[in-house]
Parts: sequence; C-alpha cells; structure tokens
Amino acid sequence: MADVAGVTVSPSIGETSDAQKNVFDLGAFVGDLALEEDPSSDDISLEGLEQELEECKNNDVVANILSKGTKLRDYTKGVENDLRKVELDSIQDYIKESDNLVSLHDQIRDCDSILSQMETLLSGFQAEIGSISSDIRILQEKSMDMSLRLKNRKVAESKLAKFVEDIIVPPRMVDILVDGEVNEEYMRTLEILSKKLKFIEVDPLVKASKALKDVQPELEKLRQKAVSKVFDFIVQKLYALRKPKTNIQILQQNVLLKYKYVVTFLKEHGKEIYNEVRAAYIDTMNKVLSAHFRAYIQALEKLQLDIATYNDLIGVETRSSGLFTRAREPLKNRSAVFALGDRINILKEIDEPALIPHIAEASSIKYPYEQLFRSLQKLLMDTATSEYNFCDDFFGEESIFYEIFSGPFGVIDEHFNSVLPNCYDAIGLMLMIQIIHKHQLIMSRRRIPCLDSYLDKVNISLWPRFKLVFDMHLTSLRNANVKTLWEDDVHPHYVMRRYAEFTASLIHLNTERGDGQLDLNLERLRMAVDDLLIKLAKNFPKQKLQTVFLINNYDMTITVLKEAGPEGGKIQMHFEELLKSNTTIFVEELLQEHFNGLIKFVKSKASEDPTASPDKPITVAEVEPLVKDFASRWKAAIELMHKDVITSFSNFLCGMEILRAALTQLLLYYTRLSDCIKRIVGGSALNKDLVSISSIMYEIRKYSRTF
Repeated sequence: MADVAGVTVSPSIGETSDAQKNVFDLGAFVGDLALEEDPSSDDISLEGLEQELEECKNNDVVANILSKGTKLRDYTKGVENDLRKVELDSIQDYIKESDNLVSLHDQIRDCDSILSQMETLLSGFQAEIGSISSDIRILQEKSMDMSLRLKNRKVAESKLAKFVEDIIVPPRMVDILVDGEVNEEYMRTLEILSKKLKFIEVDPLVKASKALKDVQPELEKLRQKAVSKVFDFIVQKLYALRKPKTNIQILQQNVLLKYKYVVTFLKEHGKEIYNEVRAAYIDTMNKVLSAHFRAYIQALEKLQLDIATYNDLIGVETRSSGLFTRAREPLKNRSAVFALGDRINILKEIDEPALIPHIAEASSIKYPYEQLFRSLQKLLMDTATSEYNFCDDFFGEESIFYEIFSGPFGVIDEHFNSVLPNCYDAIGLMLMIQIIHKHQLIMSRRRIPCLDSYLDKVNISLWPRFKLVFDMHLTSLRNANVKTLWEDDVHPHYVMRRYAEFTASLIHLNTERGDGQLDLNLERLRMAVDDLLIKLAKNFPKQKLQTVFLINNYDMTITVLKEAGPEGGKIQMHFEELLKSNTTIFVEELLQEHFNGLIKFVKSKASEDPTASPDKPITVAEVEPLVKDFASRWKAAIELMHKDVITSFSNFLCGMEILRAALTQLLLYYTRLSDCIKRIVGGSALNKDLVSISSIMYEIRKYSRTF
C-alpha cells in the first residue's frame, strides 16, 4: 500500500506546479466529461455530486487527474494493479522471514511457560506473605500491650520510689540528726526531715499505708531530737548576745542568719519550742538594747551644754542674782542664747554617725542638747533599721520588732520626758523639730516603717513645748519691767538684739518647711517688741534721743535679719519702714538744732511771693541776719552735726547715710532761701554774704568720701 501511495502521489506532485501555473476551471471540465453508459446507471443517483466536487476542488490529486482527462475506470485499474503487485511483494517478504517467525513463536511459547511458573511461585509467596502479615499484626499487638505494661510499671516504680524515698529514714540521716553538730550539713538534713514530716502529714494515702506504721515512730523520735537539739543551739547563740561589748549586728548577720532555717523548722514542727525561742530572743534583745540605750543616754548627759534656763527670756533682765541663786553672767552678754550661729550646721550633718561619748568626753567637748538629740535619734534609727530587717528575715515576723523595742522606746521616752519639761531653748527645740522631720525622710527613703509612730509622737511632743517656750518669750516682752530694762544709752538695747537674733534664727529654720502658724507667732512677737521699744524710748528726756534710740535698734534689727539670710520677709520690711520714718524725723531735729531760724523762715515764708502781700512784704532786713548767721558758722555747724552723728549711731554706715540725708536736706533749705532772696526787692545786696551752692556741695561730697 505504501508503494501504491508512492506511485500514485509522485506524478501528482510532479505536476502540481503545472496545475498552479495553468488556471484550471473544474466546472468547465466536468461539464465536458463524457462517461460510458452503464446499464446499471439508472440505479446510481448523482445527487450531491456537485457538492462533493466542490469539496474536492482544492485536492491536488483529484485536480491533477481531472486536468489530464484520465478516465476514472482506467485510473482505478491502475491502482488495483499496483495493489496486487505490492501484495505479492509482501508475500515474498513474509516467506523469506518465515524461519524467523517460527523461532519467534517458539520463544513466545517458552516465555509463556516460564511466566506461568512464576505466577504459580508468586501466588505461593503471596499466601506466605499474608500469613507473615497476620503474625506481624499479632506481634504488634503483643508489643503494644507490653509497652503499656512497661509504662505502667515505670509510673508505678517512680511513684513507689518517691514514696520509699520520702518515707524511709536512712541511717546516715539518723546519725547526723542525733550525733552531728549543727552546721550546714545538719541544716540540709533538717530540711530533708521537714519534707518527710510534711509528706506523712499531708497525703491521706500515706497515712493509710502500712509502711507508715513502721516509720512514723522513728520520724517522731527524730523530730523531737532535732527540735531539742536546735533549741539548745539557738538559745546558746542568743545568750551570746548578752555578753558585754558584743557587736549585736555582726553576730546577727554572720552567725544567726546562717541558721535561720532552724527557726523555720521550729515554727513548722515545734510550735511550742518556737514560741520559747521567740520569747527568749525578745526578752534578750529587749534587755540588751534597753541597757545599751540607757548607758548611751547617761554618757550623753555628761556632754550636755546648758544653753538656756527658765530666766533666759527675751524680755527678762538677769543681771542681778538673788540670795539663793548663783550669780550668772549677764544674759545681754550671752546673746548666743538666741542666735542660731553654727548650730545650723547640725542640719547639714543630719546623717553623720552618732557621737561616741568616751571620745567626746576625752576631748572635753560639750554639745548643745540638739547635738545629743540627733546622735540619740541617729543611733535609734540605725539600730531599729538593722533589727527590723533581721526580725523580718530571721523570724518572718515584723511584730517581733515592736515587742523588742518596747523597752528601748521606754528608756528613750523616760529620758525625753525628763529633759523636755526643763528645756527653755526655743532655738534648740526648733532644731530638734527639723531633725525629726529629716529623720522621717531618711526612714522613708530606707522604706522602713517601724519608727513612723515613734517619730510622729516625738514631733507631736516637741511642738507644744516649743509653743510654750515661745509664749514665755512673748509674755516676757509684754510684761517687761521698763524701768528695770531701761538704760541711759541710745545704742541698741540688748533686749532688741535678743529679739532680732531670735527672730532671724526662727525665720531661717522655718524657710524649708514654711509653717504658717510660726509666722503668725513671729508677728505677735514683733508687735510686742515694738510696744516695748516705744516704751523704752519714752524714758529718754529729749525727742532727739528717743529717735536716735529707735533708729539704732531698728538698724541693728535689720542688719541681723539680713545676716541671717534673704528670708526676712514682712518683718524686715516693717522695720525698714520704721527706720525710714524715724530717719526723716531725726534729720529734721538735727537741722533745727543748728539752723532753726533758717528752717522756720523757709517753711513759713520762703515759698511765698515777697511782693504778693503789700502790707507785710519780706524785706532785706528780715533775711539779712539769717544769711550772715549761716555764712559765719555753716561749716562749723556741719562739723558738729558730723560729730553728733558719729557719737549717736553705733552703725557707722547708718550714721553716714543719715548725715548725708541731713546735708542734702540742708542744701534744699538753703536753695529755697537763695531763691527767695532773689525775689526780694534789693535782695542783690546780700549776694556778697550768700554761700555758693557749689561750696555746700563740695562740703557734702567731702563728708560722703569719708565712707
């Protein structure tokens, strides 16, 4: 068939190009096609032929046949001949290969036999594998069952092992607890015993076990032995706290805290013994600390420097001594009683270590009570902080601290209650109030609340005492005996100096806290001293001396307030106003003393127009004596004023300021006089006697340069 196809196709392909070159009209060719008549053609239908021809229009083979005019029947015969030839050729090829085909057939038959045997063999294997799979499944089930049993046995073994471990009492453990020393190994063994005791008490299954009946008596004996042994040990350590010169804090930190589990064990397994240990520690520390604080207070009392007594008040005169009172140094010479001075430094040294009495006593140094108070409170704070932390760590109970310190608190309160009623040092009391406030801040930063109520109680007791002493000072001013206090001296009075130093000290101490009640009390004190100062001034016979006395006292008060710091506030402003007003009064009095006529004339007539009153005009004769008098002695008068100021005022700078104010006022008066003379008819005749303004200015500058 392949050859036929080749024969048929080859000529058509060869002629394809000619068919493409010649325009072929299939319709025209078919129209001229002559077919032989076939008797059977009547049965052949040509319906659809035209459509089929149209479909074959583009077929190259059909087009080639039709273009050559070949008859279909001839072409068909040619094709049949070609097919027959090809068939014969194929038969010859088959005959040539017959031996090979026979051999191939035999081989196929042999393979089929072998495959049949293999099929039989594999079928046997399949049956055996099915049997093995069943065995494997059985083994797998057995393995899973054994694995589950093993797992259950391991769980049971672990629980049983833990039970045995928790309940048995090893001989080594017994030896350590009975015969061993209390050390780190003993502590570890004690923890193991505690776990065993808890184990048999907590688990209900353990309580029902038969093993417990054998072990429980032995565990109870060990518990009793351990409780007894650690009780003896801890009591022995507590007794060491009572030995003299024992450093309690070092013993607590380096010894007792190492064995704090002993207390935990007693608390859990020997409550009665624990209560005995607790009571023994409380009793020991209460007595030891009470004795320490009592001894420390007694040592501090030897270092106390008495600052003020009942009579050391602002308005009290203490120069004379009674029959039954020892002579004392006059209080006005001991103004440091009311001055803060270096005592303020204690607030900067608030966290310094407490005083060591025997060292201070060896150096023969005495201290104001606030120094001793700070040392006592500092020692109390440090001791309380250490003890509070130890009790919390060692016993796990904060309440123990308050039971221990009931004794030391009582000792300190007893001392304080004996000192406070005899304390008349208001500055010292205010310093102690400040110390307590700063100590409260320190304890707050330490986050130790154990002294909160104690410090509040001390603070509450200090304020009423301070108020009492302050009111004593206030009363002393209000009830002061003016005749006794008065001295024929215009310089600052010692009572006023006491007041100034006292007020400056309290203002300075109140700056940080800003207590409004204290400000009100200081205002009351200021009003009282104002009244007393006016009464003292009235004892001077001359108004000028009264004014000088007031100026000196006001100036001294302002100076002291300024030296204390810029916190003088309203009180300082009040005295500055008084100083200013009294300075003006003194200037007028001083000028009237030396230039009375000039001042009267200027005040009464210099401001008038000399020609305004025709009935009584100002004449040259009226003014001439004043001009000549001034010209003759103005320098001498200024010198006298200078000497007067120098001797009258204790503060040189204040005196020079007053002198300058007086000379300036004098210049103003004389300038007004000169202006008046210029307006008088014929006043030019006095020009030769007038002192030039520049001369007076020169003299003023000369005295100004002296300071």
